[in-house]
Amino acid sequence: MNRELFGVFGGSETFERLRSSDEFDEVLHGSTVTVGIRDPDLGVPGWSATYAGEEGCCLIWGEIYVPDDDQNAARWLLEEYETDGANALAGLNGSYLAVVDSEQSSGAFVATDPVRSRECFYTDDPGVRVFGTDAAAVGRTLSDPTLHGDSLLEFLHLGVTLGEKTAFTDLCRLPMDSCLTPKSVVPLNRFVYRPREFDYVGELAERLERALQRRASLPGRKGLLLSAGYDSRIILSKVAGIEHSYTVGTPNAAEVRAAKRLASQYDAIHTAFRPDERYIRPEGSKTRYTHGIKESLHIHHAGYTDEIHVDTMYHGLLFDTFIRGHFTAENTVEVLGKPVPTGRLESDPNPVETLLKKFGYSREASLELAELLSFDIEPESFVRKAIADELESVRDRVNSMQNALSCVGIANQPSIPFHVQLSDNFLTPFLATDRELLDWHLRTPPEYRTTETFLQACQQIDPQILRHRPPDRPYDATLLNEVEGFVRRKTPFLASFESPWPNRELLFERHDLDRRLLADFEHVHTLPARHKLRITDIRGWLEYWSRSQIQSLPWLRPPESSVV
Repeated sequence: MNRELFGVFGGSETFERLRSSDEFDEVLHGSTVTVGIRDPDLGVPGWSATYAGEEGCCLIWGEIYVPDDDQNAARWLLEEYETDGANALAGLNGSYLAVVDSEQSSGAFVATDPVRSRECFYTDDPGVRVFGTDAAAVGRTLSDPTLHGDSLLEFLHLGVTLGEKTAFTDLCRLPMDSCLTPKSVVPLNRFVYRPREFDYVGELAERLERALQRRASLPGRKGLLLSAGYDSRIILSKVAGIEHSYTVGTPNAAEVRAAKRLASQYDAIHTAFRPDERYIRPEGSKTRYTHGIKESLHIHHAGYTDEIHVDTMYHGLLFDTFIRGHFTAENTVEVLGKPVPTGRLESDPNPVETLLKKFGYSREASLELAELLSFDIEPESFVRKAIADELESVRDRVNSMQNALSCVGIANQPSIPFHVQLSDNFLTPFLATDRELLDWHLRTPPEYRTTETFLQACQQIDPQILRHRPPDRPYDATLLNEVEGFVRRKTPFLASFESPWPNRELLFERHDLDRRLLADFEHVHTLPARHKLRITDIRGWLEYWSRSQIQSLPWLRPPESSVV
């Protein structure tokens, strides 16, 4: 990877036994920790920073802002930690991992941002606690790696490995909103739901503007991954100097035509990348960003990275989750026998059922998958228990079932590889993780975390933001959009709304990926394309981890061949 953090709770000799210092731009040596960083933008304001002095050392990896616009965020954090202890972490803002080794406190720790937007993997297998941002690099320190059966099953059935698990039993990842010490994992309390009454629209508008302003000064040529939906257009509207926007889709697709109109409205060049093999094929350079725990399919732009000529890349990822209530359970009404969302929340949701739908679980596909592979586990009960366990794990952070749904969705966000790949190749602001916006999410009751609230706030910022509406959402009211979509699908000679995403099944067949990706596993060719891509993701990531081609995996064989 282009950017990496790797460290040990130990001295230089221990570090050098596992990695060479020559692999990193800088290595910090504390009394308790030795940590290296590789980042071509190290020291850019708003990005990765290091500091070492008599009081200790500190490293912050990723996007980071601190109060008073201190030019060295790592120095600021170490100094604040000397006086305020772990409370100093509340002053950090961004998408980051922080490593602190303080001489005064005689200890060291690694802390995630409040929502774990950047993973930290760790293991004690080498006899010392090792940690890092690349699951493969940390995983290669395992002396006798064993595949984690539950992790693989969750990934295959849900598209995401839940909780703190990874592909290996002795490799873990830090939970959301926590810190790692030499001997323990300590939960923090920055991400706890405390709803209250306030001006939800007005506050959101003000916080959005400040969050955008914070991220407007990153250097170089600026670009934006632009959809025709709601989330990225506010960035295009308010960040000056965005020269180029990019959308994946055919030139005549409704999504592309609408995105092009948006780009023109705000004087940006627009490029549409045709969805071809580069979009769907999970090459090694793409699957490594999944860390073996999430789908590469979410990295829509990965195959086109070499054609994107900007230095700073913006995106609107997770606005739907933090502001628009993606994981909350909506009330529905029956329209011609089909449930249609009303735009209101369900008063008594079934949490497991809701999350299974949100994660895209397909009962039929999972039953077929279970019959084809060598896991002797009934999928329905397995995934339901896995989801129930995650709901239990966030109980101390939430005050309602609707907030529990959001919290589990955030802690296990499937689309994070989208940001991981971008931030490895560009300076990549992650607007949705702004501390003020997270605070708005935690204080706003779920019934007000809606698309309507978001759009009202955006219109306060820019009254022209909805001049060009998303092609599949012609109305302000959610129910009207859903009803028209349903009617279009059911009425002969009336064109349906186009999907904003390319057709996976069509691309999989067009590019002969059964033969090219899974020729040695013909028994899985009947599965949906998404499940076959998950299998390919796991195989590809394990090859990246081992740095050699893996010819066979026992769990991929038909049940009669092998049982795991």
